[in-house]
Amino acid sequence: MAKNKLTVRTGTAEDFFALAKDAARRMDGGERMQGTVTLLFDDPGRMFAVLSEERRRLMRAVLRSPQTLAQLTHVLKRDRAAVTKDVQMLEVAGLVVTQREPNPGHGVRTLVAPTARKIELVATLA
Repeated sequence: MAKNKLTVRTGTAEDFFALAKDAARRMDGGERMQGTVTLLFDDPGRMFAVLSEERRRLMRAVLRSPQTLAQLTHVLKRDRAAVTKDVQMLEVAGLVVTQREPNPGHGVRTLVAPTARKIELVATLA
């Protein structure tokens, strides 16, 4: 099941540990997690390298509705190999999940879905 919200932001190792400690403290206190996840990049340049314009277009497409690789190739008007590579990178980063499923008469297809219903990008350039 998709999380409610995923925040991708820049931050330091100290920021990461502060977020983890806060989450642990809340869980220890019996608070239920709200389905929100934060991914931290230590450098805005790295964050935007991973989340290039083409990958952000891909993310917007799957946020509207999960799609197969073939559908994404068509909708984005891009080469299948490039879309596949971008999907793999986004999956490693934790932004999408893929699921292989039977495609009767055509073998197997790969469905791409977001890991959260809403994805927020935050970058601090200081």
